[in-house]
Amino acid sequence: MKTVLAFLLCASSLLAETVRIRVHGSGLEGNLAGDTADPAVTVYLPPSYAKNAKARFPVLYLLHGFTDTDEQWMGARKHFVNVPEIAGRVMGAGGAREMIIVMPNAMTRFQGSMYSTSPVTGDWEGFVAGDLVRYIDSHYRTLARPESRGLAGHSMGGYGTIRIAMRRPGVFSSIYAMSPCCLQPPAALQGAAKAEAVKSLDDIAKADFGTKAMLASAAAWSPNPQNAPLFIDLPVKNGETQPAVLARWAANAPMAMLDQYAANLRSLRAIAIDAGDKDRLTATAREFDALLTSRGVTHSFSIYDGDHVNHVADRVAEQVLGFFSRNLTFEAQGTGR
Repeated sequence: MKTVLAFLLCASSLLAETVRIRVHGSGLEGNLAGDTADPAVTVYLPPSYAKNAKARFPVLYLLHGFTDTDEQWMGARKHFVNVPEIAGRVMGAGGAREMIIVMPNAMTRFQGSMYSTSPVTGDWEGFVAGDLVRYIDSHYRTLARPESRGLAGHSMGGYGTIRIAMRRPGVFSSIYAMSPCCLQPPAALQGAAKAEAVKSLDDIAKADFGTKAMLASAAAWSPNPQNAPLFIDLPVKNGETQPAVLARWAANAPMAMLDQYAANLRSLRAIAIDAGDKDRLTATAREFDALLTSRGVTHSFSIYDGDHVNHVADRVAEQVLGFFSRNLTFEAQGTGR
């Protein structure tokens, strides 16, 4: 059953609706962390969706970052970004065309899924590119074709955007990665002792951010179903680096994956990547930009004045929505645009 959230947005005298639903993921069933196979999903329906019952809309799938939730990004909780408010304002002012925006809740017991495929946290890659797209296309008036589907995300979501575009071609046509994390394996493993000290799933939420990130990365990229209770292999064991585990992490880093999947990225209509100049992730984003260029992957890359979160709302308003307005295929929607 879908639940209408307690906020409705007025834009250009039209009513936009934001709903929160549950979507089943077949690849999330039986995950070892015990997370639900029916994660929440927030859906933003633009003003003309209710007004014009015959109109169909492109869809922007949006992926939140590590330790975030769909409720934070989609306006149900105060956060550094409120996507429905931004969409209503920008679309209402004519700064972007109307589209459906969909965000799954990728919060797990490890505080994030990395949008990867793992027996520990489940097949989130398949959920986003498969189960979720099929559900949205079958329950809402979408333009059910790759040209009308976009994928974007911030931080962990930026990583997920690049990963899914690489490994699941033919689903989305345009992607925008905001401050993507995890583009290359970590050069240092500070705090590994803290991660080793976590002995139960319930203790993960109490850990500091860096410890959570190491545990979530292990759950995504070095799962071990035989190693209860966390079912992971850490890159450090008893204070000693584990090269085999680091190799598994490297295999999931877009910089290492690119040569295998460059053709899939070249098949996309448009790719954009950005990062703030004060963001610690910017250096690796620059390296990835150069690597994409060297492999003939057409894309745009921009550095803006900001850190990891302080201008994300501005980027969504001023860049992301316009990017998808230009690059997705729209059908005449009777909105006067």
